[in-house]
Amino acid sequence: MDDERRSLLLKFSTLFPPPPGVKLSYGTAGFRADASILQSTVYRVGILAALRSLKTKSVIGLMITASHNKVSDNGVKIADPSGGMLSQDWEPFADQLANAPDPETLVSLISEFVKKEKITFDRAHPAEILLGRDTRPSGESLLEAAKKGISSIVGAVSYDMGILTTPQMHWMVRARNKGLKATESEYFEQLLSSFGCLMDLIPNKSNINEIEDRLIVDGANGVGGEKLEVIKKNLNGLVIEVLNSGKEGGVLNEGVGADFVQKEKVVPHGFGSNHAGIRCASLDGDADRLVYFAVPPNNSSKIDLVDGDKILSLFALFIKEQLSILEGDAKGKNNYRARLGAVQTAYANGASTAYLRSLGLEVVLAPTGVKYLHEKAAQYDIGIYFEANGHGTILFSEHFLCWLESKSQELSSSSEGSELQKAALRLSAVSKLINQAVGDALSGLLLVEAILRHMGWSIHQWNALYEDLPSRQLKVKVVDRTAVVTANAETVAVKPPGIQEAINVEIAKYPHGRSFIRPSGTEDVIRVYAEASTQEAADSLANSLAEIVDRFLGFRSSQ
Repeated sequence: MDDERRSLLLKFSTLFPPPPGVKLSYGTAGFRADASILQSTVYRVGILAALRSLKTKSVIGLMITASHNKVSDNGVKIADPSGGMLSQDWEPFADQLANAPDPETLVSLISEFVKKEKITFDRAHPAEILLGRDTRPSGESLLEAAKKGISSIVGAVSYDMGILTTPQMHWMVRARNKGLKATESEYFEQLLSSFGCLMDLIPNKSNINEIEDRLIVDGANGVGGEKLEVIKKNLNGLVIEVLNSGKEGGVLNEGVGADFVQKEKVVPHGFGSNHAGIRCASLDGDADRLVYFAVPPNNSSKIDLVDGDKILSLFALFIKEQLSILEGDAKGKNNYRARLGAVQTAYANGASTAYLRSLGLEVVLAPTGVKYLHEKAAQYDIGIYFEANGHGTILFSEHFLCWLESKSQELSSSSEGSELQKAALRLSAVSKLINQAVGDALSGLLLVEAILRHMGWSIHQWNALYEDLPSRQLKVKVVDRTAVVTANAETVAVKPPGIQEAINVEIAKYPHGRSFIRPSGTEDVIRVYAEASTQEAADSLANSLAEIVDRFLGFRSSQ
């Protein structure tokens, strides 16, 4: 790295000293902390984004958001060229950058990394970074820090895309690197046209009349509610009412949002008995999670939750139906049996896994974290992944989409292929409606609504696909969480020796018992998950595992 670049880095770095005594780590959600201590980190992630752009010779995204965290928090994350998350290979370097104690150390780290990665500086092909932020008040000042970080790399260019949902940013990066237009208006147009196509292809239009045409959405007082207000004006066949849009003065994620609804299983602020019987949904703070729910008619605060597992099941059922139609084409010259798979974590309810397998799907487990699920789903022609918290999407392989296009052309010339052609068109529309870069609550919501109308189902019929097994989650504080090492997608504890054998003994005592432990990624706690045939049994099994953790690791408290 030449003297000009070193000098510029040193000059800007002195403006953003790291907060003393703070150590941050880049995880699935990027860096997150109280917004008051994040300026230095966001500045340095700006540098990271510029270097990533130079290395990949692609457009990179930088998003300032803390999703479902409280409003005083904020965070920053990178969107890679595919629209996915930052490559895990670069996470250690991200940590080093964020925690470098002074400008000299920072510049030295960058210089060594540039040399190691063989990153070249070409003024004819500068780094390009798209910038976005959510509605948090701290976003504006942190965005300026990111811009300074990007401009610390000579020739790097940033484009402020404004206030966005996180999935919009990932979508834009993916589109730009495919050579497509990547504005917010293009994003909205793709969602609306794909949704319209699915609505036009509903086989029995009378089904629609049997479904409540109104959907009430909890916007978490965040950016998703704001964007949904734009989308709903252009929808045909669906009336959306947005509560907690942020305009009413509510606080982001406080008693609202998908994370709150899924964990607490209670109605979010603003919902009550007047919404009983109406389909309801909840977005999280930056609109990458989605859950549905029904408000009971008895004034209870408890809800009938339809979580990410059931969203996955609905999508799988619909896609399986369309593939079955296409695979039944006995006269077709261009037939192909697509490989359809579902990817879950160990936290997925056992009843959902059993249901998916009953459909004939291949179901695999991945470690907790969207990046692991996404990677597994990409191995299929059509891979669907969802976490119970409502974060997930559907991935279509390029090979399958090419086949689907050629199949559609073949069917368009056949008078006998109307139903087959409709199935092909539906799958094509799904591939355009769903955000293949990352989980997207807005695109997911539109797909759910189209499929419910296709099926002629109410939310109660959807929820009745299967009955969840009762479960319980606990956190057990320990001195050293790294003492627990897991394998098989976190379902088996291989260290400390003997702990899994003790767990197996407890599980065997309960009908439909299933349980596992895993270390937290951020705090010194061991997480316990237990399932059984009754709630009392699930609670008992979870408490038994907490006692085992105590015995092996030194128990301090649980909650």
